[in-house]
Amino acid sequence: MTFAEVSAALPATAVTAIDGLTFPRVASGKVREIFDLGDALLLVATDRLSAFDVVLPDGIPGKGAILTQMSHWWFAQTNHLIQNHLLPDQAGEFARRGIVSRDLQLRSMIVRKLKPLTIECVARGYLIGSGWSSYQKTREICGNRLPPNLRQADRLPEPLFTPTTKAPKGQHDEPINDTQAAALVGPALYERVKATSLALYRFGHERARAAGMILADTKFEFGTDSAGNLYLIDEVLTPDSSRYWPAVEYRPDCSPPSYDKQFVRDHLIAIKWNQVPPGPRLPADVIARTRDKYLAALKNLLGD
Repeated sequence: MTFAEVSAALPATAVTAIDGLTFPRVASGKVREIFDLGDALLLVATDRLSAFDVVLPDGIPGKGAILTQMSHWWFAQTNHLIQNHLLPDQAGEFARRGIVSRDLQLRSMIVRKLKPLTIECVARGYLIGSGWSSYQKTREICGNRLPPNLRQADRLPEPLFTPTTKAPKGQHDEPINDTQAAALVGPALYERVKATSLALYRFGHERARAAGMILADTKFEFGTDSAGNLYLIDEVLTPDSSRYWPAVEYRPDCSPPSYDKQFVRDHLIAIKWNQVPPGPRLPADVIARTRDKYLAALKNLLGD
């Protein structure tokens, strides 16, 4: 789809619940709802927004559709690197299963049933976030020793693969090293997802630069089928799973502005919220500015 088609179809109010479907609901996350279609799964991205691991009472109108359409775009761009979980004819799958709501189609993916790996696959090209915090303490990230005197947001000499655990709901993922991650998924599969994650990151970084953005870091998820074939799953290279910076505003020695829920985090810090549920309501201008950031990232990639 084009950016104009997506933006014109976005709802005026946030869709934070998905009700009325006849398919069994099998899981509910911070953002996504998962339904069982029998031979496949229906993944629906709501407009819910979480911050500091708490789902806030206000969503961002159209966020789920924006993220889903961006994932569709990236899945198409990266299928030469690895196959993904999307069934090939999404429009046909929607029609066959009686999913006619345009809004539901925009925020949905019909995907293969796969077994997710038990690690999160994080690729980093810049020294920011938890990587910067770790570097300041140990000069390492997940066992990777780095040169001295690097600054916040510096580009790394080479992209790093820094896996984490998949924590139970309500808990935090924890960084692990190569040995620990290989023990969880097996050495051969670990080396494959590591190489694939870095290849995807490098490809995404180059495509993002061509669109005027810097892909600082990102998280991938993978799954396998009954034959052991590897697939890229979940969302891919969206502002919820990745850190994008405007290329024209990038400079090291600070935390550059990003295309995500930065306005929300800044607001919650400013009002000194204790980060304990329930979350506070968001002002209209914070919601609008956050929505604009998600839309800007999509427009940069898809064009007008």
